[in-house]
Amino acid sequence: MELHEYARYDAVGIRDLIRSGEVTADEVEATARRALAFADAQVNGLALPVFSPAPAHAGDGPFAGVPFLIKDHGPVAEGVPFTLGSRALPGVVPAHDTGLMARFRAAGLVTLGLTTVPELCVSFATESLRYGTTRNPWDLDRGVGGSSGGAAALVAAGAVPVAHASDGAGSIRVPASCCGLVGLKPSRGRITCGPDAGEAMLGMSYEFALTRTVRDAAHLLDAVQGPGIGDKYTAPPPRGRYADEAGAGPGRLRVAVTTRPWSGTAVDAQVAEAAVRVGQALERAGHGVTEASPAVDWEAVMRSLAAECVAIASTLLLAPRQPDPARMEAVSRRFLRAAREYTGLDLLAALDAQNRVTRSVAGFFTEYDLLVTPTLARPPAPHGTLRYDDPGHTMTSWLESLTDYGPFTMVFNITGQPAISLPLGQADGLPVGVQIVAPYGREDLLFRIAAHLEQAMPWKERTPAVFAGNRS
Repeated sequence: MELHEYARYDAVGIRDLIRSGEVTADEVEATARRALAFADAQVNGLALPVFSPAPAHAGDGPFAGVPFLIKDHGPVAEGVPFTLGSRALPGVVPAHDTGLMARFRAAGLVTLGLTTVPELCVSFATESLRYGTTRNPWDLDRGVGGSSGGAAALVAAGAVPVAHASDGAGSIRVPASCCGLVGLKPSRGRITCGPDAGEAMLGMSYEFALTRTVRDAAHLLDAVQGPGIGDKYTAPPPRGRYADEAGAGPGRLRVAVTTRPWSGTAVDAQVAEAAVRVGQALERAGHGVTEASPAVDWEAVMRSLAAECVAIASTLLLAPRQPDPARMEAVSRRFLRAAREYTGLDLLAALDAQNRVTRSVAGFFTEYDLLVTPTLARPPAPHGTLRYDDPGHTMTSWLESLTDYGPFTMVFNITGQPAISLPLGQADGLPVGVQIVAPYGREDLLFRIAAHLEQAMPWKERTPAVFAGNRS
């Protein structure tokens, strides 16, 4: 199998080739290893050398033989060391899989490597002192977003068709926007965060994947969704297979469109125009489209984000082997200090803030079926725009820098609604994502609309400058 053939297929396409006998799983894996070597040399998306051999996986799952990557988000996979992108964590080795990783294995995904992240996964730029800068395959001088930046860069470059990702404030959707991918943040409780957590980062962190096509996201969610044993809460069961929803008629939906962030941040005109065009496309398709937005208490959003950062730092302070702050970047050290000073009253105030935001946004979705926004406030930023190791940052100023760049995503980490970023726009040749949000538990609506837009506003033929499919 040649690189230019391999990189043009999505995960379902590769699976079907293997099932039909046109190629073998071993041939696909060998080609994927060549694609990873080519792409990583230019984008720096791997946190470790490619795994050899690949960890165990089922040979008969729905994605049997499909190449895959996991994120240095940790812990994820038994025996695979993780560092959270920090020099202060030398590589903790998990003793068991997470529930999600067990499902990835059962699906037959062939895990070939670990992808880069910013330190502690709390930046929208994948630029760490541990790994260096991960570069955007569309423009090597631009960022890939974060925190699932290595995953996004390598999927966009055609090294693998799908990669594990997680999202605490936009960390699936932001890299999807920067790299021209499909990035779904599922509903809270759709995917288990067990067995080691009852709720991830106060219920604000989610895990799933980055893909190049809508159907891959739908088929993969079918394979990994559902409660784990002892989960604190779960999302409503799906109405059917998500793979069947992609392409099904959605009926006439009530769609709200806004390009105005609740933070008051200015939005690039080309980015805003992409969201407006999506609204126009949906109106042409017969949906009722209105300019409208939920009321959001932005101070409550910021309080909630600060609590999430404290929760991240607290997991390190509670670990048997605590990290050395001297080997951490400046903002991480701020988080550690904040975690030591945080009180029970602070936590209760943050939970109250979460509740206020959640109730308000949920009320909005009793009147509308979908909300369309930009994913980011501007196109992919040049490297160094977000400076995590800047000692001048306070925790507040760091969070404000994130919300200036990505003001639309984190609200839905607080509220729990499913949200997807689709590569529906461009600005000066760079990808621009448009975010679509549905009511809680309604990923089915997202897949129906996303599949329609994939046909009406196609992105498949747009590929980055660094792309394994361009290699002979």
